[in-house]
Amino acid sequence: MNGNKLRKSSDDRVISGVCGGIAEFFGISSLAVRLIFLILPSNLLLYIILAMIMPEDY
Repeated sequence: MNGNKLRKSSDDRVISGVCGGIAEFFGISSLAVRLIFLILPSNLLLYIILAMIMPEDY
């Protein structure tokens, strides 16, 4: 992890690394973040926006 910056994960990525990056930022399980994105229907749009604007973790 690279400090406290919200970035896409380079290690924990399934589609684009958004959920893995959020999980690393908050120190929680990436599975929990993925379940939240799956359960709440409005989060699909949020996920797409985050996938486009979150910087990559190098």
